[in-house]
Amino acid sequence: MTTLGDSFHVYDTTLRDGAQREGISYSVTDKLAVARLLDGFGVGFIEGGWPGAMPKDTEFFARAAAGELTLKNARLVAFGSTRKPGVRVQDDKQVRALVESQAPVVTLVAKSDRRHVELALRTDVAENFAMVRDTVKFLVDEGRRVFLDAEHFFDGFAFDPDTALRTLESAVEGGADVVVLCDTNGGQLPLGLAETVADVIARTGFRVGIHCQDDTSCAVANTIAAVQAGATHVQCTANGYGERAGNADLFAVVGNLVTKLGLDVLPHDSLAESTRVSHAVAEIANIAPDTHQAYVGASAFAHKAGLHASAIKVDPELYNHIDPGAVGNDMRVLVTEMAGRASLELKGREFGIDLARRPEALTNAVRKVKELEAGGWSFEAADASLELLLKNEVSELDTPPFRLESYRVVLDHAVDGAIVSEATVKVHVAGERVIATAEGNGPVHALDAALRKALLPHLSWLDGVHLSDYKVRILTDQHGTDAVTRVLVESTDGEREWTTVGVHGNIVEASWLALCDALVHKATRVRP
Repeated sequence: MTTLGDSFHVYDTTLRDGAQREGISYSVTDKLAVARLLDGFGVGFIEGGWPGAMPKDTEFFARAAAGELTLKNARLVAFGSTRKPGVRVQDDKQVRALVESQAPVVTLVAKSDRRHVELALRTDVAENFAMVRDTVKFLVDEGRRVFLDAEHFFDGFAFDPDTALRTLESAVEGGADVVVLCDTNGGQLPLGLAETVADVIARTGFRVGIHCQDDTSCAVANTIAAVQAGATHVQCTANGYGERAGNADLFAVVGNLVTKLGLDVLPHDSLAESTRVSHAVAEIANIAPDTHQAYVGASAFAHKAGLHASAIKVDPELYNHIDPGAVGNDMRVLVTEMAGRASLELKGREFGIDLARRPEALTNAVRKVKELEAGGWSFEAADASLELLLKNEVSELDTPPFRLESYRVVLDHAVDGAIVSEATVKVHVAGERVIATAEGNGPVHALDAALRKALLPHLSWLDGVHLSDYKVRILTDQHGTDAVTRVLVESTDGEREWTTVGVHGNIVEASWLALCDALVHKATRVRP
């Protein structure tokens, strides 16, 4: 790979442009935490926000300057606009706020579409050029490195190329290091965008960057196309967060740059942190990670079809475009009704079960999985239940920790409207017959409580096992009260999580099957 240093910029705007996504509202503490993650990941520039325009952003830069943010790889960037029309740059309060932020780098946004200059700014293009030149020069004289975001550049270039190019020239005349061509409306497609980028570079010789919105689902492709056309500065957001459909996804962009174009745009070994950082940022943003996100999604290297699994068993590279470990992800084989012998054999290998030497057990397991899946069971999200099924087929399953005799659940609806569920279980555990009764805020909760009450005196490890998620789906092949119910139970012991499944026409029985599998699975992992 080529080591690029400052000759190529990975510029992150998660904290400013990414924060415009609907549903995201970072606190200042959140912003500091995200900045540390991005710096650790190795981006070159972190845009912290718009000081002077947003109170939280002003506080963010103040706390960063006070020592709460120490960056090892990145330089902090303040974002803002050029001076207002007819106002001296030294008198513009927002320009002064950019200096007061103490950020070493400033990115200025400027109109580059003649229509926006005349209709939105209500000034003429000559004044707009002066606004750009004056503000850039003022900040450079203040010791700041300056980038220019040429807003609406591609639309403006198509409408009036002279105005768009002269906007860039004004910034460079003022001392800007990079002029960033922005697809602000997100309407560009890769081939046309690349032609424009190449044309701009050929005409000007300027250092060009790219900023793409994702309104055509082409933000990542457009960004890569711009790099191939000569851009050496890419602006992205973690997980593609941003206004409307979002921005170019940082992890997909750098994944492509490193693994496809051979550009060493991150510090050594940083790419392997992609999945961890992606999920950590999602956690702070309070947004569930996109399981189908390129490179870092949980399903990015998950294979479902039996044909894929057959090839993967021979060589994983046959159906993976890169080694999943390169971006900190893992390959998974999903077992469904589409599964064949190779899928189950690979899955067994994950569990430490050698099915290759037990062809009869493998045949029976394939048949059983297909039969169960036809009846509504789903193992692709319930590895723990699948592991128990495979262990049972090869007679590796230990004696279950308990055996059910019977259970009963009743619902008490009082006159005052209070609803209480009560469950009684009769189980055999450790050679004893135990009867326990408990109440809960629903039949499943009551059943779980009664089971725990019965087992806890005999299974000390049970106290550390908790249900962390419970999902119910009514299968669509049947309707109404006769429909089949599938229940997924996610459990945790504080160190690991596992998911089990139960299917039945009765939701309580489906829940019971999933709950029992969860405890039996844990029992197989408890050391004597």
